[in-house]
Amino acid sequence: MMKTVDIVIYVGMIAFIAAFIYMVISYTKGLKSSPRELIILFLAKVMEYIAYGSMNLCFVLFLSSDVGLSDIAAGSFIGVWSMSLTLATMFVGSVADAIGIRKTLLVGTLLLFCARLVMPFSTNIYILTFFGFIPLGIGMAMMGPVLSVGIKKYTKPETTALGFALFYTLMNVGWAGGAWIFDFIRKWMGERGSLEFFQGAISISTYQTIFLAGLGFTVLNFIGVYCLREGVEFKDGKLFLGTAPTPALTPVQTPAQSGAWQAIKKAASDSLAILKKVVVEKPFWVYLFMLGTLVFVRMAFYHFHYTFPKYGIRVLGEGVKIGSIFGVLNPVMIVFLTPLVAAMTKNIKSYTLLFVGTGISASALFIAVLPAQFFTPLMNTWVSELVFDRWLEVPLVQQQPIFLALVVMVAVFTVGEAIWSPRLMQFTAEIAPKGKEGAYISLSYLPFFLAKFFAGPLSGWLVATYTPVGATSFPYHYMVWIWIGSMSMISPLALLFFRKLFRKAELQQNEEKREAATVAATTAADDDDDLGDLSLAAKPS
Repeated sequence: MMKTVDIVIYVGMIAFIAAFIYMVISYTKGLKSSPRELIILFLAKVMEYIAYGSMNLCFVLFLSSDVGLSDIAAGSFIGVWSMSLTLATMFVGSVADAIGIRKTLLVGTLLLFCARLVMPFSTNIYILTFFGFIPLGIGMAMMGPVLSVGIKKYTKPETTALGFALFYTLMNVGWAGGAWIFDFIRKWMGERGSLEFFQGAISISTYQTIFLAGLGFTVLNFIGVYCLREGVEFKDGKLFLGTAPTPALTPVQTPAQSGAWQAIKKAASDSLAILKKVVVEKPFWVYLFMLGTLVFVRMAFYHFHYTFPKYGIRVLGEGVKIGSIFGVLNPVMIVFLTPLVAAMTKNIKSYTLLFVGTGISASALFIAVLPAQFFTPLMNTWVSELVFDRWLEVPLVQQQPIFLALVVMVAVFTVGEAIWSPRLMQFTAEIAPKGKEGAYISLSYLPFFLAKFFAGPLSGWLVATYTPVGATSFPYHYMVWIWIGSMSMISPLALLFFRKLFRKAELQQNEEKREAATVAATTAADDDDDLGDLSLAAKPS
């Protein structure tokens, strides 16, 4: 007789495949008028997030295990690096507006390639910093905002929302792939394994092997980006395939030298001009303040990637698929929840969705604080068999209720994320005036700049205080989630407190859109009348 867990697995897989096929068909139909650049951009997104997703989960592990930094030092290092990445992202977006999508992506991918060529083969903190983490951060900063800008340029106004839905879906596919690689290599090599080359002349650790895998995806990413065409864009609903004009050469300049110099000069002047215009616009600062209130719940993602790996290995045991608990479960759920939630909430205001979604996500973090007895009834059931035996492959001696608590926590957190996060991403791009998309999207990272300064050391302090290295038991491990959950609750509470301000800004934005649509319709009607007059005047009497 078939077990209950087998029925759940089979039914779930059938539903999973059917839903995925339906989504692919829907996206294909909706975006069929877009150029090939959109497909390349989506593939680049998947490749990069597979590479970065796998590396991101083991940064703090690598810095402590291989480089020798303490928990707090490793967390602080990653915090400062992540803060620098945010700072770079704030300014790189306007560079994309100035020199174009293709050039920005090419430079960013080359920087990522150089960084990932160094990181698998060095444990010297100075070499890693200057030739690994710094170019990695700049490369990531160049790749991030320009992908969002590209989606807006490569889609019609009526299909932009669909483009961002697919963008968000594929981003999560990349995250899930990266987490799977993280767990696969750890299981294959062991938590403290090594891989040798040239008869032992070169030896790299488990975490460095994960970095090396990221290098391979970066090569694939570069090939795709190289195939992009310059100047492709939808304007007024029409697709233009033109290329930017080639600047005239002086007698002493080669084409390559002229192009590089002109690009640098144009990027510097245009970027400065765009930034000056953006920072004096009142709507942008209201929007920025709203993002500031959301920093606290979004920083939970930071802790899932930098606090949770060490927490998971120490509390749950070495070799456990800690990447799968959040890094796979969260994005896989998002892939299917996002279009479902979008369809069910398309007529609900953004503010309402932001408040409800952040409230659910923040509250979910306290599930891991509940006593183990709360989840004990689920032990030795089809639920525990599904989690322990079929999915995470946890040895019998390591199976405990905390696994189930963490899985439920991540699942509920993800439901909240599916409600608020996609709407915020779309709103970020849509609020930006034409020609300033990159600057708006880049400067939207400003609230995270100072937050990451504190989150890095806090991450290290949490694991060092409540799950210290070398301890045999961790009776106060739940305090990690009390801290993270309490800070995350600030976001929905702030949205509630400033609801009048945000609703007023939302109404103003909708009114401006209606006025712009009215002006456009009036202009089009006037143009039609003018053409009619001209055609009559041209007729012989």
